[in-house]
Formats: sequence, C-alpha cells, structure tokens
Amino acid sequence: MAPEKRMARLRNSGVTPTMQRLAILEFLESTKSHPTADEVYTTVHKSCPTIARATVYNTLEALTKAGTILQLTVDPGAARYDADTGPHVHFRCRVCERVYDIDTRQQRCLGHEVDGHQIESVRTYAFGVCASCRGERESEVTASERDSRGKKPKASSDAARPLKGKGVRNAP
Repeated sequence: MAPEKRMARLRNSGVTPTMQRLAILEFLESTKSHPTADEVYTTVHKSCPTIARATVYNTLEALTKAGTILQLTVDPGAARYDADTGPHVHFRCRVCERVYDIDTRQQRCLGHEVDGHQIESVRTYAFGVCASCRGERESEVTASERDSRGKKPKASSDAARPLKGKGVRNAP
C-alpha cells in the first residue's frame, strides 16, 4: 500500500499518523505471519532504531481499538496481529505453532441480521496440523516403517512390569 493510502487509513480510523505508527502498519500489511508484539518490535526496530517497545505496544493497542488491525487470540501464549481486517479464518498449527489465513466460505453472514443482531464481524479460529507439518510427519513415519521392516520389535523391560497406580490392581 502506498504511504499516502496508509496515512489515509490511519486518519479514517481516527488515529494520528506518526512515523512509528506508519512503520508498524506498513510491517503488518507486508506480512502474513501474524506477528506478536515482540516480533513487530524486533522487525520495526531494524528500520526505526529509536522506536521504544512501549510505543509498539501502545500503537498496536490504538490500532486495534480503532479497527485498523485485528488482535488475534488464537495463540494462548501471546496476542498476534493482522492488518487484514476482512472476513477470514485463522488456523494455528499445534505442531509448529504458526498461524495461517485459510480460505473458507462460512463468512456469509456479515452485514446480515441473526436473531435480531446485526453481524459486523466474525472471528473464527481453527486448530490442527498444518500441511507442512503433516508432510514432515508422513515422511518420518514412512522412514521409520522402512527402518523397521523385517526387524523384530525390541522387547521392552516395561512390557512385563505390572501396572501400578490409582485405580489399577495387579493380577495375583
């Protein structure tokens, strides 16, 4: 997005454009990685070395309140941010913990009324294993199957050990 359009986007949201705010918004518009506040700070600090961590946090909060960006709660460890405020679903991989935009056609209720309520936005989070991690896992399984073909499984010393613990009785 051109700097003039970015400035207009901030003004239209009621946010005064500053160099720091423009740099943060530019970074968020240029990435699909849904960065955390610390990741935003680390990246923006490279091109704007005088920016303070507090400025990044305060700007992200102001942009979120103004509706210029989305704050995602898909990650239990930290909030993530997205400059794409249009309707879309976020997917978080439980293996690599990356967050992706995924295409679904379920966002059709925007602008409509449901049970008397006017729908203005829909936030949907999906969780699972991403295509990249699934590919890695399938490769690992295939490799381990190749390695174990024709070999007897190793006897485990735990296999013959009786089970002990709450609710488990050992046979006499």
